[in-house]
Amino acid sequence: MDEISLAIIEQLQEDGRRPYAAIGKAVGLSEAAVRQRVQKLIDTGVMQVVAVTDPMQLGRARQAMIGISVNGDIEMVAEQLAKIDEVDYIVITAGSHDLIVEVVVQDDQHLLSLLNTKIRTIEGVVRTETFVYLKLVKQTYNWGAR
Repeated sequence: MDEISLAIIEQLQEDGRRPYAAIGKAVGLSEAAVRQRVQKLIDTGVMQVVAVTDPMQLGRARQAMIGISVNGDIEMVAEQLAKIDEVDYIVITAGSHDLIVEVVVQDDQHLLSLLNTKIRTIEGVVRTETFVYLKLVKQTYNWGAR
């Protein structure tokens, strides 16, 4: 990854809708060259350009992180969790939990139903610990190019 690609990423982290011409001026490339580099960064999986939404404004008032302990194949359980619409983040971890999963749901009843009917019924899940978000203090997306 060269310095110009990192600079393009930083520009898009500041404003994902910034015009390629403006990015080009900032990094010293033509609009076409920026467009090509951005497409390559997307095609190779280095970055995504997405709309970040506020779950509360979309009727999803409850967010939680769930620690999951697994007996058996952790990756198989992770694959099953990935099929659940409410799950937006899954990591395999070392420590007291085998998996950490973030969920976004409408309310506490929805969270309870998700735990009881979708997550705890997956073969291999032996224990869950739920951490309900009370207040989101910081969430950034600009760490990638620093």
